[in-house]
Amino acid sequence: MRETLWVLGLAAAYLLWVAFVVGFRNDHLIFVALCLSLYFANSTSRKVLLALFFFVLYWIIYDSMRIYPNHAFNPVHVQQPYDLEKALFGFQYNGAVVTPNEFFEKNTNPVLDVLSGLFYLCWVPVPLMFAVWLFFKDKRMLLDFSLAFLLTNIFGFMLYYAYPAAPPWYVELHGFQENFSIPGNEAGLANFDRILGVQLFHGMYAKNANVFAAIPSLHAAYPILTLYFGVKKKLWAASWVFLVILGGIWFSAVYSRHHYIIDVLLGAACAVATILVYEKVVLRTRVNGWLERYAEVIR
Repeated sequence: MRETLWVLGLAAAYLLWVAFVVGFRNDHLIFVALCLSLYFANSTSRKVLLALFFFVLYWIIYDSMRIYPNHAFNPVHVQQPYDLEKALFGFQYNGAVVTPNEFFEKNTNPVLDVLSGLFYLCWVPVPLMFAVWLFFKDKRMLLDFSLAFLLTNIFGFMLYYAYPAAPPWYVELHGFQENFSIPGNEAGLANFDRILGVQLFHGMYAKNANVFAAIPSLHAAYPILTLYFGVKKKLWAASWVFLVILGGIWFSAVYSRHHYIIDVLLGAACAVATILVYEKVVLRTRVNGWLERYAEVIR
């Protein structure tokens, strides 16, 4: 009974938090209902929820960032990333120097539109599915993977606030003028919605809490983490799949005009830095012993 009251109390506290601070949405209720269902259904589902604790914490932090957007914390960089991208990766097209994003804006392909949308949808589901697989195969590695995932996001979020940056589609639609009242935009992914007759990406980006969070691209970071732990687990066939997904997501980020190439490279650097810090620093602290004990709890 005491444990049940604690769980229900935390759920109520979270709902009060989003209702009075973050801003309540229907998906908050779905999130709480899913967590409570997993916790109370049976012992296995409860352990799954506990094992995915770092993913749950990631979502709460990410969603709560809308309370104080990064453009209110530091000046938004609109032209600087664009100029750097053009200087590093620009090329001649129709008599002018263009960025890869500007080239893809004028040169789309229905096959690439669909493939880029499918790859872009893999950014969280693939790591999450890998985490669920690890739950049944290697619970300690699951904790290492999920904690590294959380740390990557924390590093990325810190950079979001240190250097707010507009995505390529913002320059495409608004130029270099500042306009902080706009919602997120699906940009090139609108072609995916149009071809399939859905509003999947439109609905997703309309709720985006981080319009000016192009640097670093966490879409580029997650596949590196998944690939690293797949190789560490010696899942060679799966690692090849993860590598293909990595390439697909990276291409899609630029093709869809959501990120510059520099955003993708900085996202990759964020993931690599996290892996190095985690392996060389975090695991040499008391956290390692805590994770061992936590792994016993979810076994």
